[in-house]
Amino acid sequence: MTTNLNTPFLHDPPITQKMVNKRIKIKKTRNTLKDCFSEAVSTESGATVGSNDDLLNEILRRLPVTSILRFKFVSKHWQSLLSHRRFTLFYDKVPVSLGLFVCDLFVPFDVENPTPPPFRSLNFYRDRSGIKIVQSCNGLLLCLSSNRGTELTRKYYVFNPTTKQFAVLPSVIGGSSASRTIRFMGLAFHEVDSEHYKVVCIRRVNRYGNIFQIQIYSSDTGKWRISQESFHASYFRSFDYEVNYGVYLNGAVHWIPLGFHLVAYFKINIEQLQTMVLPEMSSWSNGGRRYYFGESGGHLHLVQDAGNKNRLHFNVYEILSDYLGWIIKYRVELDELPNAYPYLPKYEIEVFDVVRNEEKEESTFMVVKILGKIIRYNVVNKSFKQLIDLPNILYYQEISCKNVHCFTQILSSF
Repeated sequence: MTTNLNTPFLHDPPITQKMVNKRIKIKKTRNTLKDCFSEAVSTESGATVGSNDDLLNEILRRLPVTSILRFKFVSKHWQSLLSHRRFTLFYDKVPVSLGLFVCDLFVPFDVENPTPPPFRSLNFYRDRSGIKIVQSCNGLLLCLSSNRGTELTRKYYVFNPTTKQFAVLPSVIGGSSASRTIRFMGLAFHEVDSEHYKVVCIRRVNRYGNIFQIQIYSSDTGKWRISQESFHASYFRSFDYEVNYGVYLNGAVHWIPLGFHLVAYFKINIEQLQTMVLPEMSSWSNGGRRYYFGESGGHLHLVQDAGNKNRLHFNVYEILSDYLGWIIKYRVELDELPNAYPYLPKYEIEVFDVVRNEEKEESTFMVVKILGKIIRYNVVNKSFKQLIDLPNILYYQEISCKNVHCFTQILSSF
């Protein structure tokens, strides 16, 4: 058999195949070198960022709260960094309300992208009586044992629904006998003012008289102390009964009265109880009604009817910073709402909140219960959105402000 020298042997791969294989090996080698180089650069960059707390702060502070809470588990260093007051102040400087707790129902403000409930139930502490919310204050909740039958088992709690941190308050000075005389218990907290919260307690000193004592608890010391300020409040009927509603702003707790025409407020730092006159007293003497008293964006608001018989017309008052008077900030008329008519029963219409935005005044809105629905009404452009249909158990119930509490995400630790 004649062998052709120009024909390759059958067991040898073609020359073209050998060349391709060489190219593949070269390409793989180059990619491996590139990956190693990238990994080295990435590791070096990560080490640089990880060792620079200022740079980490700049990056992490742009993340949502949910991400911050997860990143606390990365390392002890990150947990310390993300829990530091310098970092939490960025989030807590201007608290933003995300929704309301209406009795046991959570109502988010954003319809298109609703905030999920921060908890399913208040089971952070094993209280056989159950736990309910008494007050919200700039991201913290003051809670109480649900059992109202015996003061001996009643406990107060401070709870951060964002971080799930909580504290059990010790009994007030005087023990169980003093607990029976408590007329008010309220939180005083703002992260910008202090990392520590305070609780103001007002109790009746004499059983049948009108002399009241003020006690102040500080999370800094973990103790109650009796204030030098005691007062006689025969003219201020709110404290004749147990009061569960107070508004904290600018270092003072404010109460709306049940009678007369005065707002009482207690300045905590100087421990003084003072009063100021409410606006347009004549409207109440003519059968007018107060719908709301609360704080938003550093402003104290009072909402009342506009002085006529139409229950759909409101005046939103704002207190002046020096407490010398009130101004009408907004005039609200809800006549354009579908199926609304001016002579609604009291339980059919209530104002739950006034939400101010300092950066975007045009986005200020009211949260109103009307005809079994909770709506969000923009006071500037007059638009509205329905947030939720009330369940039947709440439809005919007059809920009132004391059963409505703001939810604000804050990272503050105490």
